[in-house]
Amino acid sequence: MLDDRDRKILSLLQADAEVPVAQIAETVALSASACSRRIARLKEDGYIARTLVELDRHKIGLPTTVFVIVRTGSHAADWLEQFHAAVGAIPEIVEVHRLTGNFDYILKIVLPDVEHYDVVYKQLVSRIELFDMSAYISMETVKAVQGLPTNYA
Repeated sequence: MLDDRDRKILSLLQADAEVPVAQIAETVALSASACSRRIARLKEDGYIARTLVELDRHKIGLPTTVFVIVRTGSHAADWLEQFHAAVGAIPEIVEVHRLTGNFDYILKIVLPDVEHYDVVYKQLVSRIELFDMSAYISMETVKAVQGLPTNYA
């Protein structure tokens, strides 16, 4: 079970994983060694799944986001396996979610420009048969939080 210090440590690490342990320790009123042990325990217990570096999408040439709504005509196990492999093979597809309701999946695609969507589209439809695809260009990112709320843990 997590306590308030653990949750604060998780929040601090989510905001910046490179914060020195001494600074985290000071913020949560622990010694550096006690804080380090807590971080190790949080990793061992699976609360910290991995540490990532967030890249600046504009600087690496991927400023455009397109969301694609997909409807499929099949839900067979072999089709699902092919679909998972198809979306997994295209690096511009950075998120895929299975949905409830009228649509089956939503894909988040990052691109250098809108015109590049056609390249990704052709790659996807050459790998898997889809019933319908509709693309939506993101005009503005209103909120994009990488961290999770820690008050539920």
